[in-house]
Amino acid sequence: MGLKEWLFGAPAKSKSGTEPFPNSIQAWLPVKNIIGGVVVTKDDRFIKILEVLPVNIRLLSPAEQSAIIETYAAYLKIAPTSMSIEVRTQTADTSEYVARMRQYAAGEENGNCREMIEDNIREIGEGIARDALWHRFFIIFEYEPQMKAAQNSVHGIVERLNEEADTARRYLDACELEVLEPRFSDNFLLQLLYEIINKRTSRRVKLPEGVFDMTTAIHGVYEE
Repeated sequence: MGLKEWLFGAPAKSKSGTEPFPNSIQAWLPVKNIIGGVVVTKDDRFIKILEVLPVNIRLLSPAEQSAIIETYAAYLKIAPTSMSIEVRTQTADTSEYVARMRQYAAGEENGNCREMIEDNIREIGEGIARDALWHRFFIIFEYEPQMKAAQNSVHGIVERLNEEADTARRYLDACELEVLEPRFSDNFLLQLLYEIINKRTSRRVKLPEGVFDMTTAIHGVYEE
């Protein structure tokens, strides 16, 4: 099951008393809110998404490979049963690179250097790199009854999932894997959801700073 199916696999039925406008984004979007780095869906599932930077295990020594495999196996024994590893594969976006190189060319006085920059744009920015693939790796899991959050409250569930995320970080760090810790985890998730829903548009239209606060003010917040 892919990252998109985690959120869109089930019908998005809201349990709140406020009904969305017909044919609006709110009517079909299954996400109710994002709280403390956790996605809350309309069917009251709490989902944690962690982005992981990969390592090429084949470049490590046999002893290091064995240690990583043993540590990862130990983590799998205590990991949430719903845990899934997902990979998002996209073609590389070279527009910013090409734009930056054109700026260099515009300010370059030497004709030979300008030609070299243009050649670089043709061969790399509009050639090889354009066909390159970009991979992002994610670990996803959701709240399970056996996790036993404090008072079974919304904030207790969020705190419990973040504890599970800290456990994952400790084990994966021992596996030479870095789990990203965004400064603003809610904004990170909002950006990720935006990229999933608007795969092409998100490449050219970026979300403005403070957009999470803007959407919260407009659409309200999830209440217990």
